Amino acid sequence: MNQTNYTLDNLQHSFEMKSISNEWEQVKAGLKEGFMFYVLDATGIILSTNSKFLERSEWTPKRVIGKSIWQLLPDEESSRHKGHQILQQLERGSIWQGPIEKATKSGQSYWVQALAIPIFDEEDILQHSYIIEEEITDKKTMQTKLEEAAYTDLETGLLSRYKMEEIMKEQLSKKVEFTYVLLSIDKFYTLKELMNEQHEEALLHEFTNLLKKYFPDSEIGRMGRNEFALITPLSDWYIQGFSDFLKSYPVYLDSKSVAITVSGSMTRYPDDQKTLHHIVEAAHNSLQRVKQQGGNLITTLPKDAHSKLSRRVEIEKELMVALDQQHLEVVYLPIIDTVTKKVSSFEALVRWESEALGAVSPEELIPIAEQTGLINDIGTFVLEKSCQQAAEWQQQGYDIKVNVNLSVREFHDKNMARTIMQILQQTGCPANRLQIEITEKFALEAEAEKTIIEQMHALNREGVRFVLDDFGSGYASLRYLQLLPIESLKIDRVFIQSMTKNDKVLRLIKGMVSLAHSLQIRVLAEGIESEQQMKQLQAMGCDGLQGFHISKPLKVSELSEYFE
Repeated sequence: MNQTNYTLDNLQHSFEMKSISNEWEQVKAGLKEGFMFYVLDATGIILSTNSKFLERSEWTPKRVIGKSIWQLLPDEESSRHKGHQILQQLERGSIWQGPIEKATKSGQSYWVQALAIPIFDEEDILQHSYIIEEEITDKKTMQTKLEEAAYTDLETGLLSRYKMEEIMKEQLSKKVEFTYVLLSIDKFYTLKELMNEQHEEALLHEFTNLLKKYFPDSEIGRMGRNEFALITPLSDWYIQGFSDFLKSYPVYLDSKSVAITVSGSMTRYPDDQKTLHHIVEAAHNSLQRVKQQGGNLITTLPKDAHSKLSRRVEIEKELMVALDQQHLEVVYLPIIDTVTKKVSSFEALVRWESEALGAVSPEELIPIAEQTGLINDIGTFVLEKSCQQAAEWQQQGYDIKVNVNLSVREFHDKNMARTIMQILQQTGCPANRLQIEITEKFALEAEAEKTIIEQMHALNREGVRFVLDDFGSGYASLRYLQLLPIESLKIDRVFIQSMTKNDKVLRLIKGMVSLAHSLQIRVLAEGIESEQQMKQLQAMGCDGLQGFHISKPLKVSELSEYFE
C-alpha cells in the first residue's frame, strides 16, 4: 500500500513538472512572439535573437550573433555608461529594467523599454541573461516634445520660467556666482494698443534678437508677456549698458522705428541673496521700484533693502511653521471703563517670539500675514484662544469682554459669520462676550459689499458687538456708521498723542466724541501715554480708555490685579 502511494506521488510529481515545463515553453514562445528578444553571455556577447529583434534592429543573425552588446548601442558616452550599468547589475545577480536608447545597423536611433534577467548555475555563476524589449520610440518622442514645451517659450524660443528656475537651482547647488536680471518692456501695453497682433509678435521677436545679440553667453528666459530674465556672470555696468544699446538699435515695424526702453533689476548671488526664493523676490521688488520711479533704468536694491527682504521671506516661512505648531501667543491689553474705573474688556493681540528670528513685532507680522493670506489663519487662532479665555472668565464670575481684530479679507469668506458662531459654541463663549474690532478700510469695503454687511448684522443679532478701530485716521466717509452695526468707535492714537500740544486736535477729538454719542455709539481712546491725556479724555466723556499709561499688553498669568 505504501509502495503504491509512493508510486502515485512520483507519477503526480512527474506530471506536474512536465506541466510546468510545457507552460514555461508556452510563456517563452509568447514572449518571443510579442517582444524583441535576445540572449547575452556573461561578458555581454549576443548568443541568440528572435526575428522581431532582427527586423527592428536591421541586423542579420550572421552579423549580430557573436558580437558585443555595444554594437547595439549609439556611439555616445551616455549609452556606453548605461551599457556598463546593465552588465554590472546582471553580474551582481539583479534584474535590470528601464528605458534605453538603441541604434539600428544603419545608425538610426530608437528607444526600448528593456527587462534584463540574469540566469545562474548551481554554483551561482552567471551563465547568460535574457533581454526582453518593447519599443517606446513614439512615447519617448512625445515625452521629449513635452519637455521641450516645458523648457521653451514657444513664441520667442527663449527658455521658460521653469527651465530658468532649474538652471538657477543647479547654479546654487554648485555655488557658482551669477546675477539674476529681470527686465520688463516699458509701456508695453500702450504699444500693444497701437499695434496689431502681427506687429506685437514682430516686436517680441525683434526684442528677443536684441537680447541674444547683447547677451550671447547668458541664459535668457521669458517670464511673462513682456518680462524677460537673464542668468549671467556679467558685471553690473555691462548689464546696465543694455539701456544704451537699445537706443542705438531701435525696433523697426513696417519700416517705422519704435524706440524701446526697459525697466530692470539685478540680484547677485551670493552677494545680495542666497536662495532661489530670495533672489526671485528681490528681483520683483526691485523691478517694481524702478517702474514706480518711471522706468528706463536697470538697478539693484540697496543693501539694507536686501536685508529687510531676506527677513521678510524668512518670516513668511517660519510663520507657516509657527501656525502649524501653535507657537504664536495671545496677550491682552486692558480697556478701562471711565465710569466704574474697572476693566470692561481686554483687546486680544498676537505676539510671536520665534526661535529662528527672535521677536517679530506686529508691525512686521501683520502686513506680511495680509500679503500672504496667512492673516486668516492668525485671525482664527486669536479668535479661538480669546473665546476660550472669555469663557473661562465667565465661568469664574467675571463680566469681561474680549476684543478681537479681524480683517475684511476674512469676511470675504461668505461663511465667516458661521465660522465665528461655531467657534463661540465650541469654546462655550457667549456671543455677547465677543467684540470684533474692524478698521475704517474694512468699513469702507463692507459698505460696498452686501454679503459682508449681512454677515455683520447676523452676528450682531446673536449678540456679537463691533468696534470701529483707528477712527479718524483712514477714510472720510461716515456712511458706514449708519449702515454697519457699530457699537463703539476707537479714536486713533495719532490724535491722542498730539492732543495736549495742539488745541485744534483737542477740539477735533471733542467733536468725535460728540458725534459718536449723538449716534448712541460708545467712544474708546487708544494709545494713552500720560495722566494728562487720560484726565482730558475722561472729562470729554470717553467711555473707555487704553494705552501703555494704563497697562502694556499682558499674558493671562499677569492679569491677576484686574480680577481682585
